[in-house]
Amino acid sequence: MVQLPVFIYDLALILCTAAVVTLIFKMLKQPVVLGYIIAGFFVGPNFILFPTVIEQESIKTWAEIGVIFLLFSLGLEFSFKKLLKVGGVAALTALTEVPLTLLLGFGVGQLLGWNFIDSLFLGGILAIASTTIIIRAFDELGLRNRKFAGIVTGVLVIEDLVAVLLLVLLSTVAVSRTFAGPEMFYALLKLVFFLIIWFLAGIFFLPTLFRKLKRFINDETLLIISLALCFLMVILATYSGFSSALGAFVMGSVLAETTKAEKIEHLTKSIKTLFGAIFFVSVGMLINPQMLITHILPIGAATLVLLFGKPFFVTLGTMVSGQPVKIAIPSGMSLSQIGEFSFIIAALGLTLNVTSGFLYPVAVAVSVLTTFTTPYMIHLSQPVTNLIEKNMPEKWKTILQTYSAGKQRISEMSDWKRVLINYFVNIVIFSVIIISIIFLSHKYLDTLFMGYKYHQLIKAVVTLVVLSPFLWALAFRRPHSPAYEKVWARDSKRHSLLFLQLSRIILAVLFVVSLFNHLFSPIIAILGIIIACLILVIFFNRIKTLYWKIESRFYTNFHERESGTAIHNYILTPWNSHIAKFSITFHSPYVGKTLSESKIREEFGVNIVQIERGDFIIPVPDHDNHLYPNDIILVIGDEEQLGRFKSFLEISSTENVRENKKHPVSLHHFTIKHNARLAGQSIRGSGLREKTKGLVIGIERDGLHMVNPEPDLVFEVHDKVWIVGLEQKLRLVIKELQSPWEGNHPVVNK
Repeated sequence: MVQLPVFIYDLALILCTAAVVTLIFKMLKQPVVLGYIIAGFFVGPNFILFPTVIEQESIKTWAEIGVIFLLFSLGLEFSFKKLLKVGGVAALTALTEVPLTLLLGFGVGQLLGWNFIDSLFLGGILAIASTTIIIRAFDELGLRNRKFAGIVTGVLVIEDLVAVLLLVLLSTVAVSRTFAGPEMFYALLKLVFFLIIWFLAGIFFLPTLFRKLKRFINDETLLIISLALCFLMVILATYSGFSSALGAFVMGSVLAETTKAEKIEHLTKSIKTLFGAIFFVSVGMLINPQMLITHILPIGAATLVLLFGKPFFVTLGTMVSGQPVKIAIPSGMSLSQIGEFSFIIAALGLTLNVTSGFLYPVAVAVSVLTTFTTPYMIHLSQPVTNLIEKNMPEKWKTILQTYSAGKQRISEMSDWKRVLINYFVNIVIFSVIIISIIFLSHKYLDTLFMGYKYHQLIKAVVTLVVLSPFLWALAFRRPHSPAYEKVWARDSKRHSLLFLQLSRIILAVLFVVSLFNHLFSPIIAILGIIIACLILVIFFNRIKTLYWKIESRFYTNFHERESGTAIHNYILTPWNSHIAKFSITFHSPYVGKTLSESKIREEFGVNIVQIERGDFIIPVPDHDNHLYPNDIILVIGDEEQLGRFKSFLEISSTENVRENKKHPVSLHHFTIKHNARLAGQSIRGSGLREKTKGLVIGIERDGLHMVNPEPDLVFEVHDKVWIVGLEQKLRLVIKELQSPWEGNHPVVNK
């Protein structure tokens, strides 16, 4: 008889048990992740009625691979571009609730008599909600098109990045055994540095690589290439002093910006499922009933933090950002559990041997409890909201409504502020690139040119040639933006711009000084710097041209995924209105009717801003456009209007517009000046729709918000007009009409 390795028996036991348990959980409509954890408990050493896994160390190795694939998958769904497009509401909410929850968890650990590291890790574990569990709960409850669900999704995107930061910071604290000091600052600085350089290098090279190898790439080769890149980044991250999970997450987020993202996600899904299952089973194997009974108090306390403390902090952050109570409370009660990242943070403590043995099973127990309660918390959010609004004093209601109305007026960023932001972004990005090139030069060129007579000189010349386009960009790159031109046109601000320009030149010179000073004596270094400056002046235009080619390549790659569809993934709308996506069925009462005949606007107060018909898109359709079966329509309105429209239409709600990958419409706003020819004209009479191919969906006048105004409404001076339409068309029209209108950049995708 052929002798099989013990690991094969273990794997068979794990997968057979997981298959049976997860089927049962599917029947009970419970998260499959919980099934994996329970299966792990059954095959673990603490359950004697079932065969036990023999080689647990091998399972731990496979579980670590599972963590890599989980983080790689989360990176593919995350993408840095998504982070840039998250609205201010979600950002402020996340930056409010995460630190407060972490502090509360830390405080609970201290009250329980735990040591500093255990308490800190408990706070980190409780601060990060489960993306998988929440999204699945929204799908099962049919809430994905609700406004609070969009806010929660944005918060989860930011929490994913915060979790990565926590992995780095907690490991640093655990090793140094202190929360303050230069180690923490250095770790954070190094993390930011490597995130920037990995992202820039990945975006510059990978899409180009995929284009060059397009005719050689099929599903098999794409799978191998993506896995190779993932593990290569894991090695680089580990070599740089970070966790393997961080490397996998970063590579996933870089690949998420390529046109191959969806394909890679599809190809790696089965592998992620397999290794992820092994990871969660390994989590369940650590469950010790006796330990859970012993530590029932911290389990209960941590659960209460998630059921009451975190929802309160999320609600607080959402209200601070200007959202009303009916949005804030459901947002808070949706984020009341922990999941994948919490397990990874707990596992980090065990791997570093800095946390107590009970912390991991406590985290698992809390996750199991709060996963079961999540659907009920979301379901109860509406009754709780109604109860609070009913019993809230009228004075409080007035204060909150006034505050909410004031916060939701989107303030126009000053031109000078835009210039300063551009200045600091320019400084950070090019400084990171230059420092990286100098570091690589010192590390590798010495060995490469060591046998040459003038190896130091050769090294200096090669490094300077590579640096030249980035030194030019740091010192002289002028942003092509209307804000810069406006500030330059003001005499009072021109000297400030000149000062910023001079500071950039000085910084570039300092980098050159640093390079030559390291290679030569001070006297030779000064001479070399003078020669280098002369060369830069002589080849100024060539260096400039080279840099613009590099930047053009980067932006081409960065926007490659959207270039064919002209899409914006998320549209911020004013006040309490938002955009949802619906599908017209064969049984819809509107099939075959024009928008005018359907009277959707008159009956429900909503506007259809786009129709998708297969690959054909009708942005801002006219009243003569017909509706046909299988049409996908984008509709704007508040939650009550959209809810009534959905109920009447009797259609199945699909993804929120945040997940839409085709529509080219975006939202702009402008303020009517004294000399504007719009003043005194009605919306219909102004011809605004015909000129912009857009739709006026809101007007702000003297603090009052008019959503979906009637066509006969007359424009007044100082009205802030909100218009949705084709991105490129609106930009051109508003730019051409700058003199009569006070235009500004679109407020989407900030």
